[in-house]
Amino acid sequence: MKKDLFKVLLLGLTVLGLTPLQSGQASAEDGQVLNIAHPVLQQNWSPLQGGGHAARWQSLSWAAPMYFDKDGKLTPYVLSSVESDDSYVNWTLHVNPDAVWSDGSKITAEDVVGTWNLSARPATKHARVNLFLGGVEGFNDVVVGKAKDMTGLSVTDDATVSVKLASADPIFDQKIATALIAPVKISQAEDENGNEKSDWWMPQNGVVVSGPFMPETMDLDQGVLTLVPNPNFFGPKPKLEKIVLTTVADASTATLMLKRGTMDAHTELITPTIIQDLGPDFLGGPALAKGQQFWINIKKPPMDDINVRKALIMSINPDELALAAFPDGPFTAASQILNKVPGVDPDFKKYPYDPEAAKAALAASKYKDANRLPKIMFVGISTPTHEAAAQYIAEQWRKTLGIQGIEMKPAIETYSGPDQKSVQIFRDDVGTRVPDAVSYLMGSIYSKSGNARNKLGSYKNDKIDALLEEASVKGVKDPDRIKLAQEAQRLFREDWTYIPYYYDVMSKWAMPWVMNFDKNDDWQVIEPWNVTIDEAKRP
Repeated sequence: MKKDLFKVLLLGLTVLGLTPLQSGQASAEDGQVLNIAHPVLQQNWSPLQGGGHAARWQSLSWAAPMYFDKDGKLTPYVLSSVESDDSYVNWTLHVNPDAVWSDGSKITAEDVVGTWNLSARPATKHARVNLFLGGVEGFNDVVVGKAKDMTGLSVTDDATVSVKLASADPIFDQKIATALIAPVKISQAEDENGNEKSDWWMPQNGVVVSGPFMPETMDLDQGVLTLVPNPNFFGPKPKLEKIVLTTVADASTATLMLKRGTMDAHTELITPTIIQDLGPDFLGGPALAKGQQFWINIKKPPMDDINVRKALIMSINPDELALAAFPDGPFTAASQILNKVPGVDPDFKKYPYDPEAAKAALAASKYKDANRLPKIMFVGISTPTHEAAAQYIAEQWRKTLGIQGIEMKPAIETYSGPDQKSVQIFRDDVGTRVPDAVSYLMGSIYSKSGNARNKLGSYKNDKIDALLEEASVKGVKDPDRIKLAQEAQRLFREDWTYIPYYYDVMSKWAMPWVMNFDKNDDWQVIEPWNVTIDEAKRP
């Protein structure tokens, strides 16, 4: 009966012009098969990319050095243990003695070191290697092509890696807990010149993997990948019998296929009606250490006047702003920069929503009233949801302060025009991949961060920098690490340089019948071996 219904569904999709061209999709009667809709025709599935849509599924086939479980606990994986000396400069990594490749051969320290060096070389074009290995001695020379290998990485023996950092980093072990620098069998991936081999990661080229599922077939022309359980996986036996990733480029088509059960999950699907179409659980999920904000460039008039910034910020009700973008959730209104990580400040004083105080602040500015303000330009208004939020802000400014001259532009990299250099407000996110308040703030309000340089107009507060630098070398169990970070964030509040927007969640992007599909802050499935399909809930 299920098979007949499936055929009727495919016929109906064909009539609607919605049937994908690919033939790899498996039907429900095939058993524990997870069908994933992938939004782009991907030609590169190398695990050394460090980003992109393909990286969302890296944990299916590649075992991370370590990982954070769904409760945020640092958990051994390829590495059985990691320790540092008292300086937090010298680290020792121990390879799990049970860790093997899918051909049964041992994962070695040479594989770990070789992978990390290869990832750092400029020709590899790993998008995020600096986030994980940027503190290793010699890293900067490798990424610019001056050296082939990092001086701070060495093989002690087959099961031991020694790491020397350029400076103290008490959370280096947390930084390397990511599938985005998962070890590969270096003899397969690296050529004689130290470059990544072309297409080494394809099953027809004999690739071996370390994760719970290994590639069985890859049809890059049709956009269909099939993964099957790795018989030599050194972790728990996978519960799924097969995973099929099928390219479905059209969001409406993908939505319909998810609703009808011909697809079970999606790489990343956000549409204005996603909650109504697929339910709150599809987009919902646990808190993610990332927040969206409207950042103010303090160097661009009229934002160079703190009273103007105060007027603009106090005109906005943060709760209404978040609801304007996502009236059905699941995102929550932001207040402070920090969220989710240990160190979120319970005593942080939110910016007040106070229209009368906003009017007084504008009157106290050098501009005196709205008629004297230069045009205010937003950038990063790249989705319907962000546009709704920006329109709410503009209406509040018009109603409260009488401001009329406002323009909104898409992402900065796609917007080019004579006024581009005059943009004063950037909508963008900040966050951290490790559960650490100092890391979060170093990437958002520290003067050397990209956010401070590019979005905040080369923002620099010497007191904030000093606090964060002092905090960064303290151990994670030292209470002063969090205390100093909170103090830095409170000082940042007093500079009035952002409009709080909302906090992200780690969306499941899977239907209710997909069980144990938890993800971490790297957007990786945390324990893919535990994923199952509840056939009773599947249409």
